[in-house]
Amino acid sequence: MITTKPSMKAPTLADLDALPPGVVGEIIEGVLYTMTKPRMRHQRTGLEIGSSLLGPFDHGHHGPGGWWIVTEPGIELPNETKEISPDVAGWRRERMPEMPVDEPIRVVPDWVCEILSKTTRRHDQLVKMPYYARVGVAYAWVADVDERVLIAYRLESGAWRMTGTYSDETEARIEPFDAVTLNVASWWPPSKP
Repeated sequence: MITTKPSMKAPTLADLDALPPGVVGEIIEGVLYTMTKPRMRHQRTGLEIGSSLLGPFDHGHHGPGGWWIVTEPGIELPNETKEISPDVAGWRRERMPEMPVDEPIRVVPDWVCEILSKTTRRHDQLVKMPYYARVGVAYAWVADVDERVLIAYRLESGAWRMTGTYSDETEARIEPFDAVTLNVASWWPPSKP
């Protein structure tokens, strides 16, 4: 469940650090959003997607390389956003040549992926996706774990344009990672019996 914390003062990173165990948060445009930590199915899907991209796009193994691929990065962006953390994100190295070591990332990602779950669905779709469009993220994927569906978007004239939907494809080419085929079917946790 997502909650917002109205406050007379702007939330800070100290407010995030003070959250109780099992609760995570983001400060987007001056509002603190809190939620329970994602469960294993959610985390596993993010890991599978990130792992599929890491070899060919981050390391350049059997692919073009040229990206940083990171799961749950801490990002500070414009408009009082102290911390936003997509489930998976990527930056072209030509835009972010060096990986920040001991500081937050302050460069808008070129691509993000949000994994929808019962506790994050509304927040991801109603808060994060519009925010990503406002700050200029070029590509976004939304993965629905329960439905086993990935929807890919490209930002055009400040709005998201759907470029494809995927589910059980084993050789999908999905922007911006269409230089190699991706096994979307392998990203989903086993179906419930």
